[in-house]
Formats: sequence, C-alpha cells, structure tokens
Amino acid sequence: MALADERCMACRPDSPAVTEAEEAALAEEIPDWERVERGGVPRLQRRFRFKNFTQAMKFAVRVGEVADAEDHHPLITVEWGRALVAWWTHSIKGLHRNDFIMASKTDAIYANLAPRG
Repeated sequence: MALADERCMACRPDSPAVTEAEEAALAEEIPDWERVERGGVPRLQRRFRFKNFTQAMKFAVRVGEVADAEDHHPLITVEWGRALVAWWTHSIKGLHRNDFIMASKTDAIYANLAPRG
C-alpha cells in the first residue's frame, strides 16, 4: 500500500517517533521533501510552486481539508506563486509515521492541482 493511501493513527505524547531506519525508508517514498530542524524539533518540509497566488491558496485549502479529515495538521505558508508545507507531530515533538503519510498525501494533492507548463 502506498503511503498516500494510508490513514493517520491517533497520536499521544507517548507515541513513538520513527527510528532512524524507519525515517530513512519512509523518506525514500517522499524524495522531494527535506528534513529540517526548528527549535530542536525535526520536521518534513517542501516548497511548492504555482503560477499565481490563487493557485497556491487553492492548494493550501485542499491540504488543510485533508489534514482536518486526518486530524493531523501542518504549518502552511502561502506566498505569491508558492506554498511551504511542514509536517511534524506536535505531541511528540518529532517525526511520526503520520508525518510521512501526510507528506505523501500532500504530494498527491499537488500532482492533481499543479499547473503544467
């Protein structure tokens, strides 16, 4: 099953973060994402490009709808022609399998909405 087809599981503060080995394997499924740290907390982050602000906003709204349905919420920053999406699990202050699932779902949304050409 592809990551984008998986559902997020409920996370609690005692949920385990992914191990280094799990992270490496999962990262292969989302090659356009980078791992960054902010305040000592690892995140998955990707910048998406669009032809204008309206397209970037439509993308952000769609990501928000899917995030709400999964009860797993990202940081989304929208600018003219771009959107930045970052995933991490707030309750564990780290990366959980859910973050990789949602990054994959975000890629699928972009593939369906991104302008070509």
